[in-house]
Amino acid sequence: MNNTQLPNYSLAYYSGDRKTGSVTIINHQHGKTSTNHLPIDPASQLDKLRKPVLVGLDEADQVILFDPASKQIRIQAGFPADTFPAHIYPEPNTHRDWFMNDGDKESGNDTVNCGESGSSVTVIENTASRQANFLKTICVGRGHHQAAFAGPSATMPDVAHRAYISNLTDGTISVIANNPNETESYLTLLDTINLCQPEKEQNPDQSTPNNAFPHGLVYSPLSGKLYCLNNGYGNIAVINPANHQIEARIPFKGHSNLFGSPDGRYLIGRGADRKSDADHVIAKVSVFDTVNNTITDSVELQDIYISKYFFNCEGSKLYLTTASSGSPEQQQNLQADVLLVFDMTALPKIKLMDQVKLGSAPGTLDFLVQDGKTTLVFSSNSEEGVVAVVDGNSNVLLDKIQVNNGTNHSRLWTLSRA
Repeated sequence: MNNTQLPNYSLAYYSGDRKTGSVTIINHQHGKTSTNHLPIDPASQLDKLRKPVLVGLDEADQVILFDPASKQIRIQAGFPADTFPAHIYPEPNTHRDWFMNDGDKESGNDTVNCGESGSSVTVIENTASRQANFLKTICVGRGHHQAAFAGPSATMPDVAHRAYISNLTDGTISVIANNPNETESYLTLLDTINLCQPEKEQNPDQSTPNNAFPHGLVYSPLSGKLYCLNNGYGNIAVINPANHQIEARIPFKGHSNLFGSPDGRYLIGRGADRKSDADHVIAKVSVFDTVNNTITDSVELQDIYISKYFFNCEGSKLYLTTASSGSPEQQQNLQADVLLVFDMTALPKIKLMDQVKLGSAPGTLDFLVQDGKTTLVFSSNSEEGVVAVVDGNSNVLLDKIQVNNGTNHSRLWTLSRA
């Protein structure tokens, strides 16, 4: 497949320096690619917690913005330069997205919404349309957040609808009621799970904040359990969603993130060893079986530092992006410009299919899906300011689209325009 044979697609590309940014629309129609840079409004000079939050783009490529103070959503043509691109977790099988707010840099508090009691998450529905609707901002704990969602399944029909938000600094998990049919409790904080292990703390009387440092939260509909990777303790906490009790702590050292396989059975951990070899970073990818509570396979990759993870819509491929990390000597040897492609059909073994060389560190990914199959894979490459286009079947690099001169942060997402 050459460039003129590529299917039609449309993308939105955000790039910035974590203070100000811009959005570009990329259209590929009938073999021709064009870029449209949205007009930029001057920076508002608001503090971080009051900056407009980027919700998405509507059907006419206008910017959808959320005001964290007034809770109002507005739609406009110009993109405010200091708009905040929050981390977003789509809630499966719904039209709702959860926007993470890590709070003030110094205190970790969302002082606009939660005072001195913690930071927050915001739930918005129909985010990519003019029907975008704010539902609620919920106060949770402090620190970087990750989200997982539980609910009834064929194997676990009695599990309640819950959203779980991990709080890195506090070492806790916030439990949020998440059944829209239960109007009185919907989107209210029900409980806080304390991940503290007193025997691993210098002060055994300290409970919160603690050194659990949760970063990796997965609910498995097969086992009916919630799994939290505690980086600070080097283990996985297995949590019963019925009573929010920690039932087991399973050693899982050397991993800094945890995510679930599309079928819900396996947990995949990724990490990096930057200590054992002065000249080389060694990436680690491991598979954990939630049915047997055992590590089934692990692989080490020299001169690789893994950043983000993505699955194709079929669940047959895992894509891991790479980045630069480690000492100057280690960074000289790093392959920080490759996209790793793993074969999910090989589970419980972890099998590396391809290493796609992109020319610069891949950022976020998104996919063009046609008739239930992944046709194209898109990667935002911040440093070069380009979008790399990869064949979803052969894993071959097909095209690189120049968007701007490069920044230190970018992300992209597909638009329903083609």
